[in-house]
Amino acid sequence: MILEVLTYPDKRLYDIGLEVTKFDDELGKFLDDMYETMIAKNGIGLAALQVGKPIRAFIVNLVNENEVQDKNDLLEIINPKFLKKDGEIVYQEGCLSVPDYYEDVRRAEHIEIEYFDRYGNKKTLEAKGLLAVAIQHENDHIDGHLFIERIGFNKRKKFDKEYKKKAKTK
Repeated sequence: MILEVLTYPDKRLYDIGLEVTKFDDELGKFLDDMYETMIAKNGIGLAALQVGKPIRAFIVNLVNENEVQDKNDLLEIINPKFLKKDGEIVYQEGCLSVPDYYEDVRRAEHIEIEYFDRYGNKKTLEAKGLLAVAIQHENDHIDGHLFIERIGFNKRKKFDKEYKKKAKTK
């Protein structure tokens, strides 16, 4: 089922996700719905908070070297904890909750996280480059933050001005 994606300035996007404690069929169905939604909206990641469920869960599915978004590469990340962040990368980010806006964001280039899968199995993942960026971006969502908070004062002022102008024309 395709879920509604909350968009800025919806206040629910600033909620903080609660730890997931039940790894059951309901969680699995919700993660499946998140995947369908992300694919339908042409995203590479989606956090539970973006579809109105304040839990610490998100998914990431990058396009592979064959330009295919293969579901076999899907990461379902629940209750993540960062073990390591190092290096620095600047990547142009966009967000399904901030449609049609892209900006350079500075993040850690290399990360290591510990998390749970949909079945409650504990996992560890090392990531670099775009995967590390996507994980940090989605983790920001479950911490109640949007990427536009990381773009610097002047770019944020410009974004707010453009957003208000666009909102008036709708």
